Amino acid sequence: MSNPGKKIAKKVMEHAPEPVKDKVKEKVKEKVVDDFQDNVQDGIQSKVTEASEKLERTKKENADQVHSKAEDAKEKVQDVLLSVREKLGNAKEAGEEFQEKVSSSNKSRTKIKGVTDIKSSMDIKSSTQIKRSENIKSSKNIKSMTS
Repeated sequence: MSNPGKKIAKKVMEHAPEPVKDKVKEKVKEKVVDDFQDNVQDGIQSKVTEASEKLERTKKENADQVHSKAEDAKEKVQDVLLSVREKLGNAKEAGEEFQEKVSSSNKSRTKIKGVTDIKSSMDIKSSTQIKRSENIKSSKNIKSMTS
């Protein structure tokens, strides 16, 4: 019951004739209860409306934050993927270079001699096979250009 309502109800009760006082008292009580219920209902309704509006604002703010953070995360993931792609490209190039070096070094190597390629004592010249001074060509044996 609100204070102005109480004061009015008391004044009405004081000035009401005795035979109607009970009926007036009942009507005043009903009116006060109805007013009280309306006030409580209005108060609760305003609080619910206020909470609903606050929830809506918060929901919109969170949605904006989620979208901005999702955009940031997307950019970071793209940056990471690009750097991984670049590193994989570098690794591929390095592997190809290494493979080229290995294959080219195999081609340029001289063949390693096997057991069959090594000279034996039979292949060594003896003293009879060595040229003597008589067998060495001199300047007389060289052909000239004049014919």
